[in-house]
Amino acid sequence: MQKILSLKNIEKNYGNKDYTTKVLKGIDLDIYANDFIAIMGPSGSGKTTLLNILSTIDKPTHGQLILNGQDLTHISNKVLSKIRRDQIGFIFQDYNLLDTMSLEDNIALPLSLNGVAAGKIREKVRELANLFGLTEHLKKYPYQLSGGQKQRGATCRALITDPEIIFADEPTGALDSKASRDLLERLKLVNERGQATILMVTHDAFSASYAKEVYILSDGRIQSRLTCGASRKDFYDRIIDMQASMGSDFA
Repeated sequence: MQKILSLKNIEKNYGNKDYTTKVLKGIDLDIYANDFIAIMGPSGSGKTTLLNILSTIDKPTHGQLILNGQDLTHISNKVLSKIRRDQIGFIFQDYNLLDTMSLEDNIALPLSLNGVAAGKIREKVRELANLFGLTEHLKKYPYQLSGGQKQRGATCRALITDPEIIFADEPTGALDSKASRDLLERLKLVNERGQATILMVTHDAFSASYAKEVYILSDGRIQSRLTCGASRKDFYDRIIDMQASMGSDFA
């Protein structure tokens, strides 16, 4: 199976030589094509820092981050920007849609910026909009959409370039339970179809139960890993049990 992303002994420190805070303390993680991984952990465990390093927004103090065989640890910001544009997709909690553009144009934006032909862009937008239940909303502006519709649109925008990996930062954090389930079901579908490799950071056991594997981060280290079985309900229960055994607030 193709290895997409690899972390080798990743450490992240903040401060100076007189006072240093160690946030990540030697993280090793391999992500393969078609993985769906959820990262969970108590507040202050290092989840956000780990996501920032994985997605190349931040750089580690020590260790290596390797994407498709290329070490990203010491390359220039210009090269990193191109990698983010071409190989990485982002889904944020607050959607980040542009209010002055229709949903259709928001979804199409990454391909438009890359100079892709208009016909191909329209075809790709229609394909994703259909998959995410947005066909009838494409001409609307973000203020005319529900939170669930906006997040599904943001997900389409992340997928439209066929990135190597999607990073989702608390994607259901601003959604009600129905909209959360709808988004997660569609993310699971595109993953099962082989259309997306996904890494999701979440505090929510229900959201995490849609992943194939859950990594529990605590005190800057990966403390445990849970793998889904035949039943998502059983997986959810095991995640809840793990949270309870740690005695920590994952919010």
